[in-house]
Amino acid sequence: MTTAAAPYLARRTFAIISHPDAGKTTLTEKLLLSGGAIRAAGQVRARGERRRARSDWMKIEQERGISVSSSVMTFERRGIIYNLLDTPGHEDFSEDTYRTLTAVDAAIMVIDAAKGIETQTRKLFEVCRLRDIPIITFVNKIDREGRHALEILDEIQEALALDVSPMTWPVGMGSDFFGVYDGKKHLFCTSDGERGGPYTQAKPVTGIDDPILVDTVFDRVLAELSENVELGEAGYAAFDPESFLEGHLTPVFFGSALRDYGVEDLLDFIAEHAPAPHSQPATGGRVIAPDEPDVTGFVFKVQANMDPKHRDRIAFVRLCSGTFKRGMRLKHVRAGKSIAVSAPIFFFAEEREIAEEAFPGDVIGVPNHGQLRVGDTLTEGEEIHVTGLPAFAPEVLRRVRLSDTMRVKQMRQGLQDLAEEGLVQIFKPDLGSNWIVGVVGMLQLDVVIDRLKNEYTTEIGFETVPYTTARWIECADPLKLQKFIEANRMSVALDRDDKPVFLFKSNWEVNYIGEKNPDIGFRETREIVHTH
Repeated sequence: MTTAAAPYLARRTFAIISHPDAGKTTLTEKLLLSGGAIRAAGQVRARGERRRARSDWMKIEQERGISVSSSVMTFERRGIIYNLLDTPGHEDFSEDTYRTLTAVDAAIMVIDAAKGIETQTRKLFEVCRLRDIPIITFVNKIDREGRHALEILDEIQEALALDVSPMTWPVGMGSDFFGVYDGKKHLFCTSDGERGGPYTQAKPVTGIDDPILVDTVFDRVLAELSENVELGEAGYAAFDPESFLEGHLTPVFFGSALRDYGVEDLLDFIAEHAPAPHSQPATGGRVIAPDEPDVTGFVFKVQANMDPKHRDRIAFVRLCSGTFKRGMRLKHVRAGKSIAVSAPIFFFAEEREIAEEAFPGDVIGVPNHGQLRVGDTLTEGEEIHVTGLPAFAPEVLRRVRLSDTMRVKQMRQGLQDLAEEGLVQIFKPDLGSNWIVGVVGMLQLDVVIDRLKNEYTTEIGFETVPYTTARWIECADPLKLQKFIEANRMSVALDRDDKPVFLFKSNWEVNYIGEKNPDIGFRETREIVHTH
């Protein structure tokens, strides 16, 4: 089957995951630059408001220099359409990242050469493993002093229980950094003779003893490179496309996003080896294949107020099958209604253009006024729900304190909007009127305060509550569930989907109440499947 006959085969939809400060935002920017999506990397940091990378457009992201919301960027390079989903690196926003990973077919894991595998990297990797997402590893910042290449490879292999296949090698590091050696194509990627300078050219070499390398590189650096390549060939797996696609092997690229080393290698590798859009699981054991003729898609993210002038709400929809055309009417399965998608958009961070048509693997934005939420499925009529989108029990609970009681309506609208984005969870206690906000990390609370103030002109604060965590409660017997809820009204709340939640004061209480009520299930996660 050719890509002309099946355009989805030319799609590569991938995410970039990392621990904070590993250089993910810089790599994102350089991938966009190499793909021709921006004209110069400098322009995104040049003047005032444009100083942050294109993928970080929200006000608080620009002020703090962190990514707190997943962004989508689409670009074309050499006949391949890349859908790049940037994700927050900070663990306080991991829930947004987890859901974004349901919408991709592969991931680039960025590791700092000096720090190796860090906590958040490991957590995100585990999510990829659960979903069998192939991982490409990019060891960044090799132009600075870092750990030995073999040490990093061993750590990836042991800590993540993955076979590693080094695709490139650093030629020195830090003050002795000369470039990157590509052992497979035999290229020496270097600057114009300036040690440690930005990447400018790839010189063909016959091997490590090529005069170009011998004349350019310090003897001790060349000796180390020679040893690395020799030990690498003996000690690590050769690249196997099948093992990579099954998630058992990760190809490893050494590079410097800041100085452009390894960026082209990544894009070439994604084009050649990363998977085209895969099938999606759905209710009733149904699997949606990308070559099916009817359109299906699911909402993995909702973003309010991307354009503050228009107070818009954009649902990010990953297309699973069919050929989508602008103006189509699609069934909003949860609501049981048909909606016309008249102004679908492709994204370039905050910039956008109308999407006339889209194919499986593409991510389109659907403007709406609150009808669509995370977990919703759109079809051409079939009653089906895409599965696999998680919601997680919050680890921080706070009661909302409103400064101006005349703004209750605005506060509730704002919190509902942010909850639909997945930034926070909101719980309405069975007794008492003050809403409780649940988050994974404290930084989310700062974002809530900031966004309510800037986007809803409403000032709030937070008060502590006697609860430390929440669990969704369920029972096969509805009468038993109702009886349990009535006996524990002080500790029960409803989430925004009116699902009952038990608010626990301690981990001890979680165990104690669980043991006392064996027929009741207390769940840390729940699948977001909206049925009407």
